[in-house]
Amino acid sequence: LAALQRIGRQAPPGLLIRAEDALQSVRSAMMLGAVLPEMRQQTEVLAADLAELVRLRQQIAAERDRLARDLFVLADERQRLSLFIEERQKRLAEVEQALTDERQRAAELARQAENLNQLIVKLERGLDTASRAARAAARSSEDGKASSGRPDLAALKDPGRLSPAIAFAAAKGMLPLPVNGARIKEFGAADGLGGTEKGVSIAARPGGQITAPCDGWVVYAGPFRNYGQLLILNAGGGYHVLLAGMERISVDLGQFVVTGEPVAVMGDGAQSAVAKAGGVSQPVLYIEFRKDGVPVDPGPWWAVNEGQKVRG
Repeated sequence: LAALQRIGRQAPPGLLIRAEDALQSVRSAMMLGAVLPEMRQQTEVLAADLAELVRLRQQIAAERDRLARDLFVLADERQRLSLFIEERQKRLAEVEQALTDERQRAAELARQAENLNQLIVKLERGLDTASRAARAAARSSEDGKASSGRPDLAALKDPGRLSPAIAFAAAKGMLPLPVNGARIKEFGAADGLGGTEKGVSIAARPGGQITAPCDGWVVYAGPFRNYGQLLILNAGGGYHVLLAGMERISVDLGQFVVTGEPVAVMGDGAQSAVAKAGGVSQPVLYIEFRKDGVPVDPGPWWAVNEGQKVRG
């Protein structure tokens, strides 16, 4: 009763609303109740997409920074490589110029020399300090190998060696012939001019490949008097190996060649005046060994199977 009295004294404000508006409000509330969950789900998806977009932008920025660093490093490496190439080309030009000068010097010495002995002496005297030091070091190594009493055959398997694998004097019975063919002149035989042969001559096939019979430094490669193309190898220990009668030489002055390495190619016919004078029409390779400028018999140096093969 007391509550009713209080309500009666303080009545709630009246709401003036039409029935149609109330119905519309109810409908709107029902529609919002149905739409809001879907809008909330779409909002969450959009928020996740935005977060992924932010992450991707951060990743792109990091990749851009990494790419910029890589480009900087690449530019630095490219500049360094360019400097290396420039330096290499400069050194190559210097080497080519030095080789040209050495060829001219050797050609001049060949014109001045009256015989092979003079040519070898002049060539050895013209060695520069670096070459002399290298030869002296190799000679010391050879002396050590010779004093051991037994050659180190394993050293022959190293194709990258820059000095003789074994001392030339200790290589008797081990050297391969530089070409396959038949011997037509032997060391010590009459040469038909009142003297004796200072080397051996082997009839080779046209275009045959010539290989180095021993390790050694190229001290001369070019034409010389009636020998045609002449190749002289310093085998160390005062020994020189001479090859003549080729059409083309494929090694350069100062180069170190190893046993079995291709050094020249025979032509289609006799190249030297000596071979032509003897009436030989096929290519002939002339081989001569010298010790301190004096020709020596190369026979003891050839491997047994090589000697048998050349006679066949």
